[in-house]
Amino acid sequence: MIKRLDDIIEELKKSENPVVLTVAAAQDEEVMTAVKDAYEKNIIKPVLIGDEEKIRKIASNIGFCIDNVEIINKTELKDAAEEAVKMVADGKADFVMKGILDTSIILKEVLNKEYGLRTDSLLSHVMIYELPSYKKLLILTDGGMNINPDFEQKKKIIRNSIEAAKSLGIEKVKVACLAAKEKVNEKMPATVDADMLKKFSEEGGFGEGAIVEGPIAFDLAVSEDACRIKGYKSEVGGDADILLVPNIETGNGIGKSFTYMGNAKSAGIIMGAKAPVVLVSRADTHESKLYSIAYGALISKMNK
Repeated sequence: MIKRLDDIIEELKKSENPVVLTVAAAQDEEVMTAVKDAYEKNIIKPVLIGDEEKIRKIASNIGFCIDNVEIINKTELKDAAEEAVKMVADGKADFVMKGILDTSIILKEVLNKEYGLRTDSLLSHVMIYELPSYKKLLILTDGGMNINPDFEQKKKIIRNSIEAAKSLGIEKVKVACLAAKEKVNEKMPATVDADMLKKFSEEGGFGEGAIVEGPIAFDLAVSEDACRIKGYKSEVGGDADILLVPNIETGNGIGKSFTYMGNAKSAGIIMGAKAPVVLVSRADTHESKLYSIAYGALISKMNK
């Protein structure tokens, strides 16, 4: 089982055939620097789509030798996004990354009914964290896309995150449906949904490779000491692989606290399409961008 983000990169290095990544509107120095590192580590084969003149200038500035890298000139952002998505849909590439364009532009192409990567699932944001205080990688979902998901949407979010977790070699994925308390309270919808998700899992809804617990508070999901002190018994208690949050505010707050207060390393991707979508923020560190590319590559390899 992969327990560190650097181990994802090491695992990918073992492959002789790196996966193909299309980068939509690649003319961004930060994005291209991360792509350069991933390419030089032989974990991806990039296709740079966008303003070719700007791409070549940036490549020269950062010392990125692109002699053997495919570049497709598309000066309009929508055209670049369309080409990047179509290449994945047509099987010419394995996954896609957002460059210097609005998230809405790339997602509109991903969800295009004619040539996009739409499935019957739900697009959801999956963040993976390496925390100094936790014994393994921890997945958090969804703090980036779905604002206030209902029960049916949460089922799809869990399925997406289980797929992302299994790429790490986890045989039995432990999912904690977070709430403020462990008892079901009709006035607290998060507890009601969590209880329903647990029962759905026990009936085989998520397959044999997952255990879903809930409602469960954050401390009991990640701390064996808290479970011992409070007398809480569960296979998931103190050993969660995935934290399912009840709404986007909770996920956003927990994730940023991991990063800014917990000194966590992280990677983020969008799941639920036919292929992973790498969406990085300009505020993300270079390291985080590289890890996000690597995580998308790992999932793409699992899906091939």
